[in-house]
Amino acid sequence: MSEAPPRNFLGLAPADADPKTAGVLILPVPYEATTSYQGGARNGPRAILDASRAVELYDHELDDEPYRVGVATLPEVCLSAAGPQAALAELGQEYARLVSDGRFVIMLGGEHSISGPAILEHAARGASRLSVLQLDAHADLRDEWEGTPFSHACVMRRVLDEVILVQVGIRALSIEERALMRSREITAVFAEEITAGERWMDRVLAALGAEVYVTVDVDYFDPSLVPAAGTPEPGGGTWYPTLRLLRRLFAEKRVVAADVVELAPIPGMAAPDFLVAKLVYKLIGYWKHGRRTGSRSARKG
Repeated sequence: MSEAPPRNFLGLAPADADPKTAGVLILPVPYEATTSYQGGARNGPRAILDASRAVELYDHELDDEPYRVGVATLPEVCLSAAGPQAALAELGQEYARLVSDGRFVIMLGGEHSISGPAILEHAARGASRLSVLQLDAHADLRDEWEGTPFSHACVMRRVLDEVILVQVGIRALSIEERALMRSREITAVFAEEITAGERWMDRVLAALGAEVYVTVDVDYFDPSLVPAAGTPEPGGGTWYPTLRLLRRLFAEKRVVAADVVELAPIPGMAAPDFLVAKLVYKLIGYWKHGRRTGSRSARKG
């Protein structure tokens, strides 16, 4: 009887998943405190890890096995129950330790609020003004939601003063958020635009600076692909155009880190978990190939 693969991202053998030598660190953050519709995002990281063990290690698009860069899965970060502000402060301290050596970190959420500390850490470290590419159904620009400014619905508002924000897939927002987007001249590609050709990708890449943090809320995807989201919205991104955008991004920019958040697994429905796991592996592959072309990496190699 063969043994089950290890419970790390991709089920890798210890030699390929050693935190001391891996080029990529997977950081599970099963935090969920401000969810405002369907719960379950706290179960997202484990579902992604479990599904990833069935992902094929060879990527035919890249003609490569990206895992060979080394992919280490770190222990879950369990945050304080003292409230959102305290929890996110804890995460910021933990994240700062991880990025001190410049490796490529991919956080797995958990609710979207966890992106804030990571983004602010990279914004403080960067040689130039950090850009954030946000793939999302929601603008997340509320100043406060349900009694806290540290809600998942406020995450981009909390970082806006420190970054260049570019949003893709937006299709649910308040009138106040729309006014803020106009007044701050935020580049936004609404979901209906991404179904009409791909010229919008040029606008996205032109708006981004040299250094980019990528945050993917899985409700960015059409719910026919990912129904397992806390706040699903009709319409949205599809698989291959999203990959084409991301591959161009990693080829043309220096992507410093990423996160994938808000997966709320549905028992008995494996497809959304698998899609998200494969998306994370594509991010690893594009990062690895960005390094080959010279520059576009968070770590020389």
